[in-house]
Amino acid sequence: MTKEEILKVETYLKNKFSNENIRLVPSKSDTDMAEVYIGNEFIGTLYRDEDEDEVSFDFNMSIIDIDLK
Repeated sequence: MTKEEILKVETYLKNKFSNENIRLVPSKSDTDMAEVYIGNEFIGTLYRDEDEDEVSFDFNMSIIDIDLK
């Protein structure tokens, strides 16, 4: 994932969720992944996928039951 792609997706997420505190941090171990944060809280991962010259991004957020209390 390039820095340009990260900035574009970060801007998209900030606009989509009306939250300027969203930030993406490139993974140190996986070039096609970034970590997603709101402020300093890690909330999920973002993966870049390319299939037949079409690029998409997959946001994955796990919610465990104790967080729902």
